[in-house]
Amino acid sequence: MKLALDPQMFFATHSVWELPDVVAGLGYSWMELSPKADFIPFFKHPRVDDAGVRKLKKVAADAGVGIASLLPVLRWSGPGEDERVAAVRAWRRTIEIAVDLGVDTLNTEFNGRPEAAEHAEAQFWRSMDELLPLFEREGIALVLEPHPDDFVEDGLDALGLVRGLNRDWVGFLYCTPHAFHQGHDPATVIAAAAEKLRHVHLADAFDHTASHGLRYITNPPGNAVRVHQHMEMGRGEVDFDAVFAALAAVGFDGVLSSCVFGFEEDARGVSERQRDRTVALVEKHFGDGAGTALLPTAN
Repeated sequence: MKLALDPQMFFATHSVWELPDVVAGLGYSWMELSPKADFIPFFKHPRVDDAGVRKLKKVAADAGVGIASLLPVLRWSGPGEDERVAAVRAWRRTIEIAVDLGVDTLNTEFNGRPEAAEHAEAQFWRSMDELLPLFEREGIALVLEPHPDDFVEDGLDALGLVRGLNRDWVGFLYCTPHAFHQGHDPATVIAAAAEKLRHVHLADAFDHTASHGLRYITNPPGNAVRVHQHMEMGRGEVDFDAVFAALAAVGFDGVLSSCVFGFEEDARGVSERQRDRTVALVEKHFGDGAGTALLPTAN
């Protein structure tokens, strides 16, 4: 098992090449890189050249930080063909970057539009026809997560798509701050995912479905919005004891990644407390020594 930090709260103040030192200083051995303007932005072609990739690989090695995964978010499920073609082109470059960095896993979202789910799924499969051979040839694992406002949001439906891809190296990502959008409690989705579960994002959220859906009010009523947070564990309503008990029950041995956003004023404190809480939960549910084995001093 690996414990990683998505250092997104440091993106505005640090270049991508400064992040490994930040991650190491916060007591993590691994880093997950989500979309960043000077690296792989949201919905755009990567903004880094080969020299920049070599530089990132060196500074990460010097800091003693491994890159557990890259997390591009691209419109490979449309809505239109122009967007899909551009996304596939960006995916090809992203896979090159992963290979050059020595990163063996790419996490991502299904994307597409939920109000046009059938069309989006058709676009997704078209992109898969083009990209799966490249993933396979380069030895890169693909890990997919259902995201609020994707064409598939339900956790079990998303898992069905993952299994439908019929590749051992395609896995499922469970994102705890999306727990209340997935249609089932965390234990149900985690148990169903079992051996397909490769990565878990750790952050908290409020249950927007509570009080008959009146926690969050948007005007005009009926807006097709999706509300969730990526808060520090313990600030919201995700049952992390239930999450980690379910992970232990399926023998989870993948990546646990802290992905808190929106608390930049206390980014260091939040990241350190996320580390400590994750270690304690792993220790509690996986057994003595399992949690401390995640820390740099144990590696």
